Amino acid sequence: MGASAARHVVVVGGGISGLAAAEFLRRGSGRGGGPRVRVTVLEGSAQVGGKLRVSDVAGAPVDEGAESLLLRRPEGTDLATAAGLGADLVTAATTAASIWSRGELRRMPQQTVMGVPTDLRSLAATGLLSPAELARIPLDEWLPRTAVGDDVPVGRFVATRMGRAVVDRLVEPLLGSVYAGHADLLSLDATIPQLAAAARRERSLLAAARAARDAAPPAGPVFGALRGGLGRLPSAVAVRSRATVRLGATVRELRRLPEGWALTVGSTRAPEVVPADAVVLAVPAAPAARLLRSEVPAAATDLAAIAYASMAIVTLVFPASDLARWPEGSGFLVPPVEGRAVKAVTFSSSKWSWYDEAAPGLRVVRLSLGRLGEEAVLQRDDDELVDLAVADLADAVGPLQRQLDARVTRWGGALPQYAVGHRARVDRIRAAVGIQPGLAVCGAAYDGIGIPACVASAARAVSEVLGQWAHA
Repeated sequence: MGASAARHVVVVGGGISGLAAAEFLRRGSGRGGGPRVRVTVLEGSAQVGGKLRVSDVAGAPVDEGAESLLLRRPEGTDLATAAGLGADLVTAATTAASIWSRGELRRMPQQTVMGVPTDLRSLAATGLLSPAELARIPLDEWLPRTAVGDDVPVGRFVATRMGRAVVDRLVEPLLGSVYAGHADLLSLDATIPQLAAAARRERSLLAAARAARDAAPPAGPVFGALRGGLGRLPSAVAVRSRATVRLGATVRELRRLPEGWALTVGSTRAPEVVPADAVVLAVPAAPAARLLRSEVPAAATDLAAIAYASMAIVTLVFPASDLARWPEGSGFLVPPVEGRAVKAVTFSSSKWSWYDEAAPGLRVVRLSLGRLGEEAVLQRDDDELVDLAVADLADAVGPLQRQLDARVTRWGGALPQYAVGHRARVDRIRAAVGIQPGLAVCGAAYDGIGIPACVASAARAVSEVLGQWAHA
C-alpha cells in the first residue's frame, strides 16, 4: 500500500459507541505521521443511534431510550460539544428523587454509594427502613472482615455486612434502574468499582462506603441532556465523523485475510463482501460473539456468556392541570420487593426545564418496566402495558385523568448484565481480540452502559487500532 493511500476501517454498529469510534478515527486520521483513514459504518437497522432515539408524543419531543448522561465523566459532553450541540447541553432542573416503599414515596437518601448508606441519620429520616432494620446496619463495624477476593455479588456482600433490608430497599432499586438486573447476581467490581476498591482496604463496609463517597468528584450537576432530547446526538456525531454510513447493512460474517479483513453483508441470496484494513465491532455481545466465532473463538465464548435484560419504556403525556397531586422531584424508583411491574418513573417535564418551551402545559412521564427474568411482563400487548403503568403511577401519586397520549417502546435484550467476574471476562475478551491485527471491540458490554462509558470504550478501541499501525 502506498504511503498516501488511506486505510479503510469498518465500524460494525451505528449506535453511539460505533459513531463515536467513527469520529475518533476521523480525528486520528493522518495524525503524528500515521496513515490517513476512511471510515464506513455498517448499521443493520434503518437508522443510526441504537438506543438513543427521540420522537413525538402528543406534541412533546421525548427520548425513547436513554434520556440523560452522567456529567461527572466528560466523554459524553465532550462528544456532544464536538458534534456542534454544546449550546444545547442542559443540566437537570432537579435531581431530588424518591423510593416507593411500603406504600409511600419516601425521599431517597443523598449520602449513599449506589444505595449503600454512609450517613445513618439521614437514612433514618427517610423512613425507608424500620427501626430494627436500621439497628442492624452498625453491626457491620463489629463483624470480622468479609473477603472480597477477585469479585463478589453486590447484594450478597451488602446483605452480609448491613442486612438484607439495605439491599432490598436501597441497593436493588438503584442498581435495577441502571442494569435492569438483580443485586445478588451483579458484580461489585464491575458495577460499583470505587466501593469495591475501598472494601478491599477497609474491614467495615460503612467505612468503605464513606471512603468511596469522600473520594468522589466535588459536588456539582450530576445529570445532563440535550434540549429536544438526547436522541439528537447520534445523527450529529454521524455527520461530524464524515464516515460513510450504510443503513440496513447487517454483517453476517467476519473473516481474516492475509492483509486485513472481509465482512459479508446482506442476505444469503445476494451477499456482498466489504474489504477492510481494520474492523471495530460496536455491537452487543451476542452479535459480536457470532462474528468472532471462527476467527477469535475464545473471545466469542466469553461474549456469548454475557446475559442481557429486556425492558420497556411507557411514555405518558398528561395536561399539567390534570395532575392534582404532582409530587416534587425528578421521579421515583420502585424496589422489586414491592411486587410492582414498574421499576422507575421519571417526571421528565419536571426534570428538564426545556419542556417548559417545547411542551407548555403538558406533563411528560416515563415509566420503565422489566428486569432480568421478567420477560412475562413484557409479553403483554401495548395497551396492557400502558394500563399496568398507569395503575402503578396512580397508586403512587394519586388519581389521574386520562392521558392525552401514550407510547410503548420495547428494548429487547437491551441491557448487559455485569455478572460476578465480568471485569476478568472483559480482560480475556480484549486480550484475545488484541492478538488479531486491526481488530477491536467497544460498546456497553464492556466497561459501563452509560453514554460516557460507551464513548470511552470507543476511544480505547480506536487507540488500539491506530496504535497497531503506528508501531507497524
